[in-house]
Amino acid sequence: MIPTHDLLIFAAACLALVLTPGPNMIYLISRSILQGSRAGITSLGGVVVGFLCHMLAASLGLSAVLLAVPLAYVALKLAGAAYLLWMAWQAVRPGSRSPFEVRDLKRDSSRKLFQMGFLTSVLNPKIAVFYLALLPQFVKLEHGPVLVQSVALGLTQILISFTVNLLIVLSAARVAAFFSSRPTWLKVQKYLMGAVLGGLAVRLALEESR
Repeated sequence: MIPTHDLLIFAAACLALVLTPGPNMIYLISRSILQGSRAGITSLGGVVVGFLCHMLAASLGLSAVLLAVPLAYVALKLAGAAYLLWMAWQAVRPGSRSPFEVRDLKRDSSRKLFQMGFLTSVLNPKIAVFYLALLPQFVKLEHGPVLVQSVALGLTQILISFTVNLLIVLSAARVAAFFSSRPTWLKVQKYLMGAVLGGLAVRLALEESR
């Protein structure tokens, strides 16, 4: 059994990870503003399944294969970078509007919302790196089966991420109200988001393979 002290330290690291702005957070806010909290929660379901894939891969040792085989890691890395660039373009393209701006749009189906949430999560090799770098520090033979410990730690990360992101989804309407009374900030936010996503994409694509 993992000691409480170690589990709390791991939980703190997971909390820091989820509070760092990234494509998951931006996508969830966007969907929640455009289609309501129900759509945000559906998208969050896809994000969580993506986390489960990374967690199971790490627990079963597949993440180690991704990092050990350069081509496998590079392929996933470039796919993630391309997806981030696409999101950046959607933010700044002519006629685009801020995801925080309330508007009427064609509603995506629950299936598409779930799929997009899943892609946003699973096409991020940083999550695999996070698991592979952090889990070994907390998994010890004297604490029981390695697989059980890995799954327990992974589920802890998923629970923390789900809770924080759910709060973000449920508070998205208030964020929209804030920006609706400040149109200048809407424009600033749109280009800032595009710049951040584009920067993340470039950094991910140029990052040295591990």
